[in-house]
Parts: sequence; C-alpha cells; structure tokens
Amino acid sequence: MTLTPEQKDIIDKYVKKPEWRVAGKRADFNAIGERFGVSPVVARVITNRGVTGEKAIAMYLDGDWDSMHDPALMKDMVEAGEIIKEKLSDNRRIRIISDYDVDGVTSNYILLLGLRRTWAALHGSCADDCTVVDYDIPHRVHDGYGINKRLIDAAIADGVDTIITCDNGIAAIEQVRYAKERGLTVIVTDHHQIPFEESDGGERVYMLPQADAVIDNQRQDCEYPFKGLCGAGVAFKLIQYMYRICGIAESEVNEFMEILGLATNCDMMDLVDENRIYVKYALESLKDSRNPGLNALMRLSGRNEKKISTYDLGFLIGPCINAAGRLGDAKQSLEFLLERDPNVAEARARELLAVNNERKNMTEAGARHITDMLETATVNGEFGQAATLADKVLVVYIPAVHESVVGIIASRLKEAYTRPAMVFTDAETPGILKGSGRSIDSYNMFEELNRFREMFTAFGGHAMAAGFSIEKERLDELRRKLNEAAVLTDEDITPKLMIDVAMPLAYNSIELTEQIERLEPYGKGNRKPLFAQAAVPVRRAQILGRNKNLLKLQLDTGYGRCVDAIDFDPDTFVNNIKQWFGEDECVKMLNGQPNAVVIDVAYYPTINEYMGRRSLQMKMEAYNKGI
Repeated sequence: MTLTPEQKDIIDKYVKKPEWRVAGKRADFNAIGERFGVSPVVARVITNRGVTGEKAIAMYLDGDWDSMHDPALMKDMVEAGEIIKEKLSDNRRIRIISDYDVDGVTSNYILLLGLRRTWAALHGSCADDCTVVDYDIPHRVHDGYGINKRLIDAAIADGVDTIITCDNGIAAIEQVRYAKERGLTVIVTDHHQIPFEESDGGERVYMLPQADAVIDNQRQDCEYPFKGLCGAGVAFKLIQYMYRICGIAESEVNEFMEILGLATNCDMMDLVDENRIYVKYALESLKDSRNPGLNALMRLSGRNEKKISTYDLGFLIGPCINAAGRLGDAKQSLEFLLERDPNVAEARARELLAVNNERKNMTEAGARHITDMLETATVNGEFGQAATLADKVLVVYIPAVHESVVGIIASRLKEAYTRPAMVFTDAETPGILKGSGRSIDSYNMFEELNRFREMFTAFGGHAMAAGFSIEKERLDELRRKLNEAAVLTDEDITPKLMIDVAMPLAYNSIELTEQIERLEPYGKGNRKPLFAQAAVPVRRAQILGRNKNLLKLQLDTGYGRCVDAIDFDPDTFVNNIKQWFGEDECVKMLNGQPNAVVIDVAYYPTINEYMGRRSLQMKMEAYNKGI
C-alpha cells in the first residue's frame, strides 16, 4: 500500500526510530578476563548480560550437568514423585494432557517416554510394553487452550486413574475441581504465572488449583532457584526426579535434552542459567539427531551436519512442530517425534514442512493486511474494534485471519511498533473472539490482563505472552481500559539498539571472535554482542548474489587496511547513501573509487571460512550517516 505524505508524517510521529545506546555496567573487566581466560571485551559483554559473581560466570561460560539445580527443590516434587511411583507400581492408568504448541508437545513427549521408562524399571520389563501411560492433546479450534471437561470425561471413559498436565493447568481451577469430583488423581506441571486476585488492601491472593500436587517453579512458595524454565523444563525435572527414586541413573534423562533445548528456545525463554545448557546441547545434537523425525527434518531443510543456530530452532524446526497444532491436530507432531521408523519419519517430516509452508503464507497475508489497516487507521481513525498507532497497547481484531496464527502476527506487530500487541479473531463459538498477545520488557502482559480478568471467558500466560478469549462486544472496552491503565512512556516504546562496546574495527581479531563465540547460544535474555565505531569510511560497496540480495562493503579501519562487512538489504543501503551523500558519491562508492561516504556502524564480528582460509568479516547490524 502506498502511503500519502500525511500518513507518512503520522507514522513517523508514532513509530519510534531506534536509539543507539552504549551499555554502561561497570566491573573489573581485566580481573574477570584473567580469571576466566577471556579478553576484557568479552568480560564486559558478560557483565552487560547481568551475569556477575564467579559461580554465575562459570555456569554461563562452561555450565554442564553438574551445574544444574536439584529437582527436589521444586514445591510438590517429592509428593508428585511418590504418587506417580505408587500409581505406576500398581499399573494404574496415567494420561498426560499438554498444550498444543512446541512446548506442550515436547513436554508431553518427555513425560510419556520418561514415565514409560520408569514403569519398565519398576516392573523389570521393557518400556515398549508399557500400556498404562498414554497422552491426549486438546485441539486448538475445538477445545482451546489446556485441560477441559471434554478431555476429563474422555479420560474417565477410558479408565484413566491419574491425569498429569504439562505446560498448562495452573489456571485450570474449575477443571481440576471437576476432575477431582469425578474421582481422578490430578498432578499439575506448568511454568506459567500463578493467577491472583487483589484484595481491597492491594495484597495479592494467589489461586492454585486443588490438585494432588502442583509443580510450577513460578509458585511463590517454590524454592527452586531458577524461575525461567519452560513447560518442558518442568517435565524434564519431574522425570529426573522419577529416575532418582526408581533406581534409574539420572544421567539417562539426558536423552531428552535435545527436545528440551528445542522447547526452551521456541518458547522464548531467557537463555540464561540452565536454559543455556539445554540449548547448547540441542544445537550440537541436532546436527546428527538420534530422533528419526528431527534428523529427517534437518536433512530435508539442508541443515544437517552444518552449524545449527538458535535461528534454526526458532524458525525452522519449531514452526514445523507448531504448524500441525496450529492448522490441524497437534497429535500429528507428537507422533512425528515418537516415530522410530526412518522412512515413516521422513514422510511425516515432509507433511509438517508442507503444513508449515501453508502456515507461513497465511501469516504473511494476515500480517500484511493488519499492518496496512493499522497504518491507515492512524489517519482516518476508522478501524472499528482495533488499535491505532496512537495506542500504547495494540488491541487488534481481524476476522479474516486464522486463529492459529494470531500469536505470530502479534509478535510481528510487537517487533514492528515496539509495544504490546494483542490480536483477536473470530472463534468457532458465535460472538466469541480468541486471541494471543506478545509483550515488551516494560509491560508485564499477564499482570496487566489479570487486572481485567473478569472481562475474559478464558485467560492465561506469563509476562511476555498470553492467550485469551473474550465476548466480541467487549473488545473495544478492553482496548480502552488497557490503554487507560497503561503507564508506558515514549521511552518504553522506543526501540533500543544496545551497544556492548564502542570498539574500533581494527581491534577485532580471529582470536577475539573465537572468544566471543563462547557466549553462544544467543537469543532472548542473551542477545548477540554488538560493537560500534563512528565515522567509518566506506571504500567500496558491491551488490552480490544470484538475487542481488547481498551487500559487501570494504570498511576502512583507519590503519591503512580494510575489513569486509556484509548486509542483506542492499537496496535500502544504496538509497540511504544517495539521500545522505548524493548520487555521484554513491556511484563512486559502488565503483570502488575515492568517495565521501562515511557511516557510523554497529557490527558483530564473524569468521568467514572459504577454501580452507579463515578471515574476519563483520556482520553489519545497523548504520547511520557518519560525520
């Protein structure tokens, strides 16, 4: 859509441009560097991540199995272990009920195989012979999020004795009560925040489901020292504890680390503490996975035997596993992970790739449509029950989008406009909207929505994401109330480009870059290190690649040498240079002739390997006109 000058002016008013800031945390970087054998530059980056103290730094750099926390520290872990052991010993039927996203499916996988292994140890049998542990997953469209009455009734009809939830259940007060009234044993494992009500005096009264055991590291009375586990992480800890009390070597739980690392990354958990260990393991293991389905998925995507990154987890594998739950039945994804026949696994992988491609097309169309509508609504204010860019909290209704992709679109809006975004669409039930939200660091979405929980027909989540349902006629009221209550400032919704060190390009070396690579994996809570230098002359710019989508620059280090830098948006760069320095200077730059082009550059150093030679190459993350 082509915007009018008036529209562009208003968008410029409401959509903030990134501010470059240099992190200013202080410490004795030389001492840290000497203690851990790294450059003071690397020590500064570690400090900027909030990692302080010898124990924390050691875990950050070299965390392993011995660094992980004791699962018995989780509230109700011991009680849950005793109940499950007794049920398995007596051959009582156990059903695992998870969420339908990656975290839910992988949580189910870990509990299913882990409890079958536990049953086998207790009975001196083979895990494949276990018939007392099975699973169920709600259907996104027909059931909605989490455990519900239909799933409970189905379990009772099948003779199930015990239900174990994973990645859901902490907000299922009524559902757990119903299950208990029907005589079921219920164990909740979850990682979402605990629902609460505020008393007249402003005190929070937390509400837990009355299950036989509630394992959630977010509980205020839980002494587990790390609060950042995903649902699969809590499931992993439960299986680790079950192995301990049932005579199985705890190290056997490592077989689930690959799956856990995938879930941790895809559920956007902070890559700190134990989570770094899980994701590191997954990145290494997935190059040649022992799971036939994952191995096939990596091979079909051309990623096997290559260096795997968190991008691959979050944008390749995770979306494929998510896609079945978004557009169909999440059981398809769980069966894909459980499949042992390589040929069948490959066929299932192809199916998931096809479903994910369909999901991507739907997401792109929905995101484009809603972005156009938002930016138009900024001017004419005619978007019905939806946001305008004047809002600090975006509450958007779009009937034309499939409910399975609203979370992805909300994430796109959050990134584009740096403010909390909630996207709603029509549910199957007439008059009901279903939605999903994504938030920014300065806005705890769970707590803000919890203030108006009576407006929702269903609601749950955590600080950075939530899912919900609401009566259609109340949506505009919700938008108004959330924006009236929001205390977000312009500072909060201004994107920040955080520079770790203002470091000359000439300071970089292969040795330093190798040290920086020790800080991987990067992701939420552990962003990629970023460095910057002002007033860098551009000696040459080349547009390369079959699709002309690669920009290669030669940047003058100031010492008679140049270093290569790359960027993946050549058109924007060339247009900016023309605007800043004029057409003639841009042409000179593209021809490698002396020119006046000077930029401030934010970069990340990498090592380029080509035909056995290794050389430094900077990835240009951002740039401005230099002086």
